Amino acid sequence: MKNIGPDFYNISDLLTEEELLIQQTAYDFVQSEFMPLINEHYEKGTFPMELVPKLGELGFFGSSLPEESGGAGISNVAYGLILHELERGDSGLRSFASVQGALVMYPIHAFGSDEQKKTWLSGLGNGTKIGCFGLTEPNFGSNPGGMATRCKRDGDDWIINGNKMWITNGSIADVAVVWARDEEGMVRGFLLEKGMEGFTSSDIHGKLSLRASITSELSMVNVRVPDS
Repeated sequence: MKNIGPDFYNISDLLTEEELLIQQTAYDFVQSEFMPLINEHYEKGTFPMELVPKLGELGFFGSSLPEESGGAGISNVAYGLILHELERGDSGLRSFASVQGALVMYPIHAFGSDEQKKTWLSGLGNGTKIGCFGLTEPNFGSNPGGMATRCKRDGDDWIINGNKMWITNGSIADVAVVWARDEEGMVRGFLLEKGMEGFTSSDIHGKLSLRASITSELSMVNVRVPDS
């Protein structure tokens, strides 16, 4: 199989035939279906949502996770090659896929309850559900040590207050993996669902980079989340 672009370090010699085929598939998708659209979406500051089902069909979301967790069961190297090719097209395309897979599907797969896995992983894997990851904040960036978002236990629930900034897919997400600090200073992760009372989002416009990506601010005002 021929190399895709320059390979100055002969990396392709280290790849299996399956990995090379997966890379070629991702490259072909980007060239044939994404590149004809990117200029328009870059200018408008939008993402081509019509491609999301195809990304899911190709197994580009959470690709290295087991099939029962919504992934494709491929190697981490193959997953990296997919993201490499998506990034070749545009950072917004890669960001959509990497957030969906590595930052939303993986935490649910690794740490979620059986019910959460059943509810979310299949849909996230095929693209019928969208997720986002809420770590970055207005005043501290992606530094968990300065996290200002707070969570407080209230019976069988948690009450969350705070804001998250620069969140990929925040305004279109069906579920958000959100991090908050409890009263003892421990950082905890929560799944917040779209439509929860007090949980809102707004898009950030006029960006100089990642233009073909939906980037949002999340606001949480007394959002009540079940401990389960």
